[in-house]
Amino acid sequence: MQIPVIKWLEKSSGVDYVDIITEPGPNRILAENKDVSVIESIKKKVQISVNKHGSKIIAIAGHYDCAANPGGKETQVSQVSVAIKVISAWGFNAQVVGLWVDENRDVHLI
Repeated sequence: MQIPVIKWLEKSSGVDYVDIITEPGPNRILAENKDVSVIESIKKKVQISVNKHGSKIIAIAGHYDCAANPGGKETQVSQVSVAIKVISAWGFNAQVVGLWVDENRDVHLI
């Protein structure tokens, strides 16, 4: 589901390049706050994207039919909302947004 998110970010924020930091079920991982090593890995990659590549927007996305996060839309959207708070608390100078990718690969801002 990366391509729809990339296209949405390019169109909505006018960027020419999107750094992809991928982890299976990142919204669940960040919302549950259990796997500290994976969370720290994500944070370190976001830090590089923001501080070294100049990224000004951080998107956390959930998507329909996720193998790593079988929760339905309501669960995943809730997890994305929590993940936004987690990422925002890291204090990077970037806007944090949440996205939902539906079964038609349409991207929705949460």
